[in-house]
This record gives sequence, C-alpha cells and structure tokens, in this order.
Amino acid sequence: MSEAVLRVKNLQTQFKTRTGTLKAVDGVSFEVGRGRILGLVGESGSGKSVTGYSILGLIEAPGEIAGGEVLLNGRDLTRLKGDAMRRMRGAQIAMVFQDPMMTLNPVLKIGTQMIAAVRAHDKVSRKEAWTRSRDALAKVGIPSPEERLDAYPHQLSGGMRQRVAIAIALLHSPAVIIADEPTTALDVSIQGQILAEVRRLADETGTAFVWVTHDLAVVSSLADDICVMYAGRVVETGAAADVIASPRHPYTAGLLASVPAEHEPGERLPQVPGSTPSLANLPAGCAFAPRCFKAGPACTTTPPVQTFADGRSALCHYPIESDSCQPLSSTSTTYRSAS
Repeated sequence: MSEAVLRVKNLQTQFKTRTGTLKAVDGVSFEVGRGRILGLVGESGSGKSVTGYSILGLIEAPGEIAGGEVLLNGRDLTRLKGDAMRRMRGAQIAMVFQDPMMTLNPVLKIGTQMIAAVRAHDKVSRKEAWTRSRDALAKVGIPSPEERLDAYPHQLSGGMRQRVAIAIALLHSPAVIIADEPTTALDVSIQGQILAEVRRLADETGTAFVWVTHDLAVVSSLADDICVMYAGRVVETGAAADVIASPRHPYTAGLLASVPAEHEPGERLPQVPGSTPSLANLPAGCAFAPRCFKAGPACTTTPPVQTFADGRSALCHYPIESDSCQPLSSTSTTYRSAS
C-alpha cells in the first residue's frame, strides 16, 4: 500500500441520551493510502456514517468524540476547533453526502456556488475561480460544463447533481474525500458511471477516498480495501478482493451470502438472523454473537483481533479459516474502548 494520508486510531464517538451513553463508534482504526479507495461497509446503524462525520469534525451535541486520533498527513484533526477545522474542510479533506442537495443551494446557480467554494479557501479572481469550476465539472465527466455552471440544481438530473457535488469536493485537490453513500438513490447505470469516474479520479489525482456504503456490489467494483463495521466496531479488514472471495468474520460472510447477484432468480436469499442490537443495550462480549452461526462459549467475552498471513484481520473468537490461512496472532487491545 502507498503511504497513508489518513490514519484513524481508536476513534470513539459517543452520544448522551436518556437511556445512557451510546457508543456509536467504538475504537475504530484504519488507514487509507494516497490514491486508494477504502470501502467502509455495514448495515444501517453500524456506525459507518458517524465515523465519516467524526473524521470531518461534524459531530454536534449530544454527540462528542470521546477519544482516539484522526491523523491527516500527520496532523490530528480531533484537536482542531472552530476556524482551524473549517479551513481544513474543503481544502484538505472534503465530504460528498448521500443527498447532493445537502451540498447545493437550490436558489443559487451552480457556478455561483462553485466560485464561492473556490474563493473561500483561495484568494483568486472570479475569472480564475470560474475556470477552476468549469475544469472540475469536466473532470467528473459532465458534458458542456460552461452551460452547467449557468444552471440551477433543479435543472439537473440526480446523477448530474451528484457529479457536481463530487466536483465541488475536488475543487481544492484534497488529500481525502469522505463519500457517504453518494450513489444509493441513483439508477444503476448512472451509479456505474459515477463509480467509474471516482476510480479514475483516485488513480489520476492521488486523492484518497473513504466510501461509506451498505452495498457490497459497489465495494467489489470500486474499493481497494474494505473495513466491515458492526455495532460501532470494525470486525474485518483487508484487501477488497480477498475479503469478498473468502471472508474471515461470520458477519461478513452473512452479508456476502445475502447479495442477490450471487443467487439464481427466484431463489430464496439467505439472511443474517435477527437485527442489529441497540447501542444502548449491547450484549456482553461479542455484539454479533446472538446472530452468529459460529458463536461459542468464548463469545461472552470481548473478542480478540486475529491477524492472518495475508495481512487481513477479524475481530472474532472463531474466525472462518482456511487450510492456507491460519491466524498468525491475536490481540484484544487494538479495538478496546476507553472506559
């Protein structure tokens, strides 16, 4: 892997509620190298989107980052407050939201918004900002970019608006872009086009992406590496091709088994039994144990992080192993939460 531009170390994000403290992100750690795409995968409620918002410093009360580090080129973003963090957002790290209208103002032309975004961080002329905006639209595959700059968001299709949102994120050539399920609501053909553009952009610009999604089909065609999350923790990490071909964690195996493309039309889809537990009332030990086909007596205690010969890891007492891939080491410290 290329040198990491983003290192997340033991990140912990909590929310104070009437029922107690919810550990939405509970000791998450991962790295993303320059030009690499990391797929952050999990069911709704697994903590993947909160992880993205935490990295950007977008957590507000009653939530708080309770511990850990988010190192962007060695600088800890969790220590930046107010104006210091706002100067980083957009310039060195950016976000693409699931709904592009969270990025775009419906009553302003695309050009007006993009020019303002350029000049918010760089003291350049309006003409230069316009040129950069046009070039950014062209970079994400938008035809006739000059005409799009003169359009309002409602005059563009959903796929085109999402491309504009990605173009805005790219305006300052950030080191990292966090993408929070940006293609979920789009037609499959449009989704494929955007994924191809994102892959090309990562390769050509060197920007690293953290792609938050519940869709393993998206990850399999886009990501270099995968982090699978469950109940606020990373339960499996590794190269995308390896994880999809032979998952080590039973939860990952369950997700892959339920992908429709892997079954014949009309065939009943396997399901992971049960549902994601409440973060306010997690079971003792392994949070996935009540739903796990491999659960055993040890699962009432905190599972260790098991590391394999191929560089992958799984947070599990009883990982799925193969003859050629036995655990090399086991530790219970990597994902331990602060009490």
